[in-house]
Amino acid sequence: MNFSLTEDQAMIRDAAQNFLAEESGSAAVRKAGESESGFDPAVWQRIGAELGWCGIPVPEADGGLGLGPVELVLVLEQMGRYLLCAPYFSTVCLAANLLIQVGGGKAHERFLPPIAEGRLVASVPLPSGGEDWNAAAAKVQARREGERWVLSGQCPRVPDGLAADWILVPAQAPGESAPGLFAVPRDARGLRREALRGWDATRRFAALSLDGVTLDAADRLDDASRVREGYPRAAALARLAIAAEQVGGAQQCLDLTVAYTATRKQFGRAIASFQAVKHRCAEMMVRIEAARSAVYGAAAVAAGAATTDAKALECAVARSLASDTFFFCAQEAIQLHGGVGFTWEYDPQLYFKRAQASSHWLGSAESLRESIAQALI
Repeated sequence: MNFSLTEDQAMIRDAAQNFLAEESGSAAVRKAGESESGFDPAVWQRIGAELGWCGIPVPEADGGLGLGPVELVLVLEQMGRYLLCAPYFSTVCLAANLLIQVGGGKAHERFLPPIAEGRLVASVPLPSGGEDWNAAAAKVQARREGERWVLSGQCPRVPDGLAADWILVPAQAPGESAPGLFAVPRDARGLRREALRGWDATRRFAALSLDGVTLDAADRLDDASRVREGYPRAAALARLAIAAEQVGGAQQCLDLTVAYTATRKQFGRAIASFQAVKHRCAEMMVRIEAARSAVYGAAAVAAGAATTDAKALECAVARSLASDTFFFCAQEAIQLHGGVGFTWEYDPQLYFKRAQASSHWLGSAESLRESIAQALI
C-alpha cells in the first residue's frame, strides 16, 4: 500500500495547519472554551463558507467536495493538534457521516447541502462503551401514529447537543430488525436538553431527553436497504475521525515538550540535553509515527472497495492505537514539564483532558481490542 500523499493532499494538510495555527492557538482555545456556545461562530463560518472543510466527505451531487477519508483525516489531525473548538466533529464526522451511509436520497437533498456549506449544525448521540448505533438505538423507542412518528427515550451523551440545529437520533421501532434514523429539531416539543460538565472544556456535550417527541413522516431519514451495513460503516468512519484527532493531539504534546525542555535549565544545562529526557521524547515520537501510519492506512482502506467488516477492523485498530498513544504522550508531556505541567497556564493539561475524554468515545481501547481479537480469532 502506498502511504505517500499526493500534491493536493499535502496542500490540504498544510492549509489546515496554517489556518488552525493562526485561528486556534492556546488563547483562542481557552476563550472559546469559556464562551457560552463553546466555539467562535466567526471561525466556524470561515471553516464552512470560506475553506469548504464541511463539504470534504459530502458527494459533489449534494453540494460537497466529494473527497474521501484520507483528505478528511489530514484536516482532522490538525484539528486535534490545535484543539479546535467548533461543531465540526458532531456535524461532519457524525451527522453527515450517518446521513451518507444510512440516509435516503431525500434526506441527502434536505440536509447535506446546508451541512457542506456550513449553514447547519447537527449532531448524533454517541453510543456508550464499545457499542455502535445499532445497540445504542435501544435507548430510544419510536412508534408510529398515523402518518407521524413519536420518539421517547434518553440520549445521555450528545456532542454539541445545545448548539445543534438538528439531532439525528437512531431509534428502534417495533417489529424492525435495525434502528431507524430520525431528525429532531432543536425546538421540538418534548425535547429537553441539559448541558453536561466534563473534563474536556474544548468539546461540549449535552444530555437529551425525548418525551413523546412527535415528528413528521419526512423526518425519518434512513433507507431501509442501507441501515444494516450503513450503521457499522458510519461507526468505523467515526472511530477513524477520533483516531486522527488523537494523533494530532499526541503530536502537539511532543512539540510542546520539545520546545519546553529546550529552554528549561537545570544544573546550568537545558534539560533537553539529558539522556533520560531524550529517550522519553524519542519514545513519544516512535509511538506517534506508528499511530499515524495506522490511521493513514485505515483511511486508505476506508477509501477503497474493502468490505464493511474489513473497514471496521482497520478503523478499530487505528482508534485503539491512537487512543493509547495520545494518553501516553499527554501524560509524558505533563511529567516532562515538571511542576508546571498540570497548571492551568500551560497547555499539557488541556491535551491530557482531551486524551482522557476521547478515549471513551465509540469504545475504549480495551473494548476495541477485544472486538479485534474476536474478529481475528
